[in-house]
Amino acid sequence: MISHTLENENIVQLKLNLNSSLQELPGWEIYMDLNSSVEELAKLFEQKPLLPGILLVQDQHYVGMISRRKFYEYMSRPYSLALFSNKPIEKLYNWLQPESFIISENTTIVEATQIAIQRSSELVYEPIVVALESGKHRLIDFHQLLLAHSQIHVLTLAQLQQATEQSRIATTNLRLLQDNHAQLVQNEKMVALGKLVAGVAHEINNPINFIAGNLDYANSYIQDLLALINLYQKYYPKPKIEIKNLIEKIDLDFLIADLPKVLNSMKVGSKRIQEIVSSLRNFSRLDEAQKKAVDIHEGIDSTLLILQHRLKENSKGQGITVRKEYGNLPLVECYAGQLNQVFMNIISNAIDALEEAMVNSHSPFSSCLLPSVFIDAPSEAMVKADSQLTRQKISDAGVGRPHWMIRISTKALDTGYVEIRIADNGLGMTEEVKQRIFDPFFTTKPVGRGTGLGLSISYQIVVKKHNGFLECISAPGEGTEFVIKIPIKV
Repeated sequence: MISHTLENENIVQLKLNLNSSLQELPGWEIYMDLNSSVEELAKLFEQKPLLPGILLVQDQHYVGMISRRKFYEYMSRPYSLALFSNKPIEKLYNWLQPESFIISENTTIVEATQIAIQRSSELVYEPIVVALESGKHRLIDFHQLLLAHSQIHVLTLAQLQQATEQSRIATTNLRLLQDNHAQLVQNEKMVALGKLVAGVAHEINNPINFIAGNLDYANSYIQDLLALINLYQKYYPKPKIEIKNLIEKIDLDFLIADLPKVLNSMKVGSKRIQEIVSSLRNFSRLDEAQKKAVDIHEGIDSTLLILQHRLKENSKGQGITVRKEYGNLPLVECYAGQLNQVFMNIISNAIDALEEAMVNSHSPFSSCLLPSVFIDAPSEAMVKADSQLTRQKISDAGVGRPHWMIRISTKALDTGYVEIRIADNGLGMTEEVKQRIFDPFFTTKPVGRGTGLGLSISYQIVVKKHNGFLECISAPGEGTEFVIKIPIKV
């Protein structure tokens, strides 16, 4: 039976506040009896793609819950579908023995989110079972809970900004409070992200290592079999009619020629997956508290690999090119995970800027200029006049469309610092925006796309945590460049 679903609900329409409880969130009240078949459950999940799980009852009493994720994770295994398809759900439930996370409907959304995030890595993304005062139960998707928590957070920030506008006293203390709050929010977010990324990388790593490790053996065995077939063809050139028919049916010559290519493709693919897993594990070092000597280029490459999907061509054939101009850098003693987050924030912002430029490609700034030579001079001097920057116009030859690009260059300085420059040829920004770019909660992005914390946190990480320098060089129509300088030894 269905009492209330999310199919026509929008979390944005809800009027939430700091004291809002779980009973204010729409959820799923879909029950199935333990005696129903697993096949019926599979059809229900297929009919309702947003359904996070199913509540199980026996004699109209709540027994437990099976989530969509757990169900498909297990049923995708070999023979599972054939084994349980016609069996009652009770058999599958007893086999899986899933853990249910039950919270009272009177629990506040903020408190419920904190409790849910503290669950084990296996349960953290499972739906939450809400116990109603009526004795019934309701399912709330974990991501729906996070959206509600985010809305409350945005409301809190709006109230904070309003209070700031109404009262301009105690500016220093207020700025400190904002910084601490931003750091806390970002830390919670990145710890959750780090757990997710590390967990995904670990789950992928084991099977792909098994595949990669056996490909060489499989290739050797197949070469032996092919050698044996060649010997048979040499000494028995006139096989029986049945063998001859099968050879023609399977096109043996093509199979012999193509099989090594197939194995080689599998080997290339498994190596690519291993590289992605390595990058994920490198990037997920978000909660490391100790300084380590690391390769800066490795962190940048890992970030680019994670953001690769945003660099590819869109439906209009517009993509983003990344030009890497790496210098010879020593290992840098730093907080690797936090520095990776700086790269993620700045490169993500560069991609956002270029995507905006793609949309406005017919604007006066559609053929923006990208610095071709980076000059070591104060940022004020660098943006005063075009004559102080040598710039090149980048466009597709013969087409006239802008060529969107991000350039990343690194070099070691004589002062004991390393310098990382990340530049894009987007629309650039005004002096007013540039002056506020590192302020907490300041953003030029539409509501829902930016929180105004990324660059503020990046500034704290580079300047306060690493005793470095972070500056922004930009002007309307001239793209944007971020310059990061951190000491080789913090």
